[in-house]
Amino acid sequence: MDSGSIAVADLSGGIDLQSTLESGQSYLWRREDGQMYETAAAYGGSAWYYTVLDDEVLWVRQRDGLLEWEASTDAEDLLFDLLRLDDDLDAIVEATPGGELLDEAYDAYRGMRIVEDPFFPCLISFICSAQMRVSRIYDMQVALAEEYGEAVEFDGKTYHQFPTPERLATASESELRGLGLGYRAPYVQRTAELVASGEATESDVRGLEYEAARDAMQAFVGVGDKVADCVLLFSLGYLEAVPLDTWIQTAIAEYYPECDCGSYAETSRAIRAEFGGEYAGYAQTYVFHYLRNR
Repeated sequence: MDSGSIAVADLSGGIDLQSTLESGQSYLWRREDGQMYETAAAYGGSAWYYTVLDDEVLWVRQRDGLLEWEASTDAEDLLFDLLRLDDDLDAIVEATPGGELLDEAYDAYRGMRIVEDPFFPCLISFICSAQMRVSRIYDMQVALAEEYGEAVEFDGKTYHQFPTPERLATASESELRGLGLGYRAPYVQRTAELVASGEATESDVRGLEYEAARDAMQAFVGVGDKVADCVLLFSLGYLEAVPLDTWIQTAIAEYYPECDCGSYAETSRAIRAEFGGEYAGYAQTYVFHYLRNR
């Protein structure tokens, strides 16, 4: 076992770990106390969270001005990658236009960071997200990991990592429906087949210009514009992406009606400009989390 800590004061803009991991960005982290999405948001929180990646288990919590971690490997670099701890949050907020809604959202959850999840688990999570509450999306991913993910032993306990494309591709539609995926089951199964066979992969998307990348994402079954934007933002580092989900549509209707341009593409361009362009995805995530909890 390895362990360490990072001073929150050393991170530009700090970190709000609970908001980062319980804001609907990532469905790969679990709370030790089993209360994921069940407790009121409080800055930082103090609960332990864990995730399993590449046969390694990583635990992290925020307490007494520190971000503390324990892991089955030296995980500090991994933690910086997964939680984007190198992002200059102060500069990002400064670069974002103000306004009543954004100011309230930033004040409420300052320190929340965008995650950078591995591509395939992020893709499957958001294929499952259509017309679902974040708690139900989370439950689906837990079920997929426990049913099809490899078991990993650490410190006397057994954990399950997210299934590989090859393993998930062997699941039948009826089996996936039995885990609560509903009509999303064939999309998940077919997308796993595409990735496992190499017919459609992360490398087909990464590095493209943003709107071209959003179009390329739709080679995966069950991926439209909104799901594509979620994966681009929360896995591939396209911080300008703004998924137009229900809460952002609500924000547009109430605060930015001039950004409603009819089509997804045109509305997306308008709200990205309203949110400051380069870091519009940060503004989106704060607004989403703020409105959902309000």
